[in-house]
Amino acid sequence: MDSRNFAIGVLSTTATILLVGVLLLYSRPEGARADGMTTSGGNYVVTVGSLTKGDEEVVYVVDTSTDKMLVFRFDGSRRQIEIVQGVDLAEARRTSTPPGQQPAGSGPSKPRTRQPSSGP
Repeated sequence: MDSRNFAIGVLSTTATILLVGVLLLYSRPEGARADGMTTSGGNYVVTVGSLTKGDEEVVYVVDTSTDKMLVFRFDGSRRQIEIVQGVDLAEARRTSTPPGQQPAGSGPSKPRTRQPSSGP
């Protein structure tokens, strides 16, 4: 076998190996994400989401009996779960309601009465 045929064979084998490598690299499925997974039990609702900062995933825990929400994240460098933020949902609801209006479900509403019409 001459050196020209040997070089063609080596280059063809290398090209085939590289093609298989590229196909394996781009055919891999994306990593699993748990966005939108929600569960509840008792007075608690737990859901997961992600932050745009650093592509972090967080866990939201809502205590429906006290109307409070805590947001947790996992710090991989310290191997600890830490609280990102706590929110008082009742206070947020009060501050987001325009003056003079009651938030839905915040108490009994007064029934509307018709004013008597004047005249025949």
